[in-house]
Amino acid sequence: MAASGALLVMGVSGSGKSTVGALLASQLGWKFYDADDYHPEENRMKMGKGIPLNDQDRIPWLCNLHDILQRDVASGQHVILACSALKKVYRDILIQGKDGARLKCDESGKEEKLAEVKLLVVHLTGSFEVISGRLLKRKGHFMSPELLQSQFDTLEPPSAPENFIQISVDKNLSEIIATIMETLK
Repeated sequence: MAASGALLVMGVSGSGKSTVGALLASQLGWKFYDADDYHPEENRMKMGKGIPLNDQDRIPWLCNLHDILQRDVASGQHVILACSALKKVYRDILIQGKDGARLKCDESGKEEKLAEVKLLVVHLTGSFEVISGRLLKRKGHFMSPELLQSQFDTLEPPSAPENFIQISVDKNLSEIIATIMETLK
């Protein structure tokens, strides 16, 4: 598997994205971003009221995350992003930006393709029962069972030709980290 400049830890709320991503980043010495920290205030308010986000809410947020990944990878920084990225189109935006890999012109007027972010997708999977049980134990992060169900309904698990691995949240944290590390070798 080609070395990725960036790793996406994805899954529904409560799957352990932030925990896995932060621990992995500290072990690898990579930069870590939690996509939740980049939601605009309107999105936070909607989620706080139990209203699921739609594509209109998510696309500008995902474009911003793409730009952050692009900037870091271009400067040689390895990064890990914890982000639900439930739909394939959302993962495509993280890789290519909103308009696909846009063309830009260099000084000589020749078009050059902006580099895509090489992304390894780590999909943390689990049953509704297991994940809703985890969310109930969480403090300071509210996700109603209805919102969680809407995430399961929206979820499009990664599939070929996406560069991904799938790991069950039934494994313990050290097993999950070891599986990812093995894949990165």
